[in-house]
Amino acid sequence: MGVPLPPAPPPSSASKAMRSNRSADTKPELALRRQLFRRGLRYRVGYRISLPQRVVRPDIVFTRRKLAVFVDGCFWHGCALHCRMPSDPSGYWHQKIGRNKARDMAVNEALGAAGWTVVRVWEHESAELSAEAIAVAVRQRTNG
Repeated sequence: MGVPLPPAPPPSSASKAMRSNRSADTKPELALRRQLFRRGLRYRVGYRISLPQRVVRPDIVFTRRKLAVFVDGCFWHGCALHCRMPSDPSGYWHQKIGRNKARDMAVNEALGAAGWTVVRVWEHESAELSAEAIAVAVRQRTNG
């Protein structure tokens, strides 16, 4: 018989906070989806788009129109107005947000090369105004 292992240390508050962040069905995303639905627009959620370079899962997808919508969180995607970096001597957060921004640009380019239109809205933007902008993009993809 071996020596019993000590109990795992409790998670740090940062780890706990990170795990509690939603990756889907956030309040801004749900508000936007409600506004789109009110406008009579029907969309897919959780739809995977397979590209040669990667698999992308936008927040909202209009499959026939090849329109992908991303609702970007201000902190995670580095909003110029609202992203306040934590004080971090290791530089982890600056690197993390930088990688997220680089990935967002690469995804935009890859989707564009595959014939998709990408619409990105910030979580702080009005759901009504964002939904109207998306409705215009859907109409343009329908008529164009």
